[in-house]
Amino acid sequence: MSCYFRHIGDIFAEVGIQVTQENKKELDRVLHRLVDVDYKNCSQAWKAIKGLKADEELRRKLIEDLSARWNT
Repeated sequence: MSCYFRHIGDIFAEVGIQVTQENKKELDRVLHRLVDVDYKNCSQAWKAIKGLKADEELRRKLIEDLSARWNT
């Protein structure tokens, strides 16, 4: 779980999320839903997120979507 979190700290920072032991699992679930990957499939989730991070427009969309889902 959340093996890719260390690679997306910049995204968490932009959304204003501080990853803790208490919120890590739910945050992981949210990210899996955002990239439409079955929960606990870490490698597929990271592959999808990495692809989004590589494109500035898609990265912006990921940040907006994460912010909307996390801050509700």
